[in-house]
Amino acid sequence: MAQSLLVDVDEVLVARGLQKAFRGVPAVDGVDLTIHSSERVALLGPNGAGKTTTLLMILGVVTPDTGTVMICGHLLPRWRSEAMRHVGFAAGYLPLPERLRVGEVLGVFAELYGIRRPNRTVDAGLARFGISHLTNRMASELSSGQRTLVGIVKATLHRPRLLILDEPTASLDPDVAERVRSGLETICSEDGTTVLVTSHNMTDVERVCERVVFLSRGRIVADGKAAEVATAFGQSSLAEVFMHLASQEEL
Repeated sequence: MAQSLLVDVDEVLVARGLQKAFRGVPAVDGVDLTIHSSERVALLGPNGAGKTTTLLMILGVVTPDTGTVMICGHLLPRWRSEAMRHVGFAAGYLPLPERLRVGEVLGVFAELYGIRRPNRTVDAGLARFGISHLTNRMASELSSGQRTLVGIVKATLHRPRLLILDEPTASLDPDVAERVRSGLETICSEDGTTVLVTSHNMTDVERVCERVVFLSRGRIVADGKAAEVATAFGQSSLAEVFMHLASQEEL
């Protein structure tokens, strides 16, 4: 079986008909999503809308009940290893090896990624997010914000075509959140990285993303530019759309 047929090289992610239920309760109910090269897309929706489950199916961590995922022409799950070479993933809840220093942690991952000059790449990644001073800090000594920043550096060492972020600024102080956003803007502008991010922070979305996709009860209910989506719901901002959908979830 060929791993890709008639693939559009501009399509970094193609998900079709994704469905997933847990104990008979639908979490994702027929999601179709195509993301093109260099697009910056926010996957939004209230708690329980299906965002994280959708991300985990895209990453091949959770197997959909029905539907398919293709990343850079590689169909999951058969070609997951090939697909994941093009993907970086970061989330605040992912742990770091606590008995290593930050530079050592990142060096290990740079080696795993097959990067030719790992030390230079690690130094550049830390500098991009303004945390070069953390190189010799033990991972166990990092604050939650610092862990998040190091996690994003780790996820971008190999210059992935697709960067997936799950709530990258959740519970962060405003200054650290701003550092995350600035670093992501730099990555997008310099490397042309395609980004898919979930967030409850509309500042993240407005700064980093050019397209928003809203989920509600496991289904896509809006997909477009922020202003267009707000207008379609008769609201003046993404925050108001979010609140509207959250109120609908509670009914």
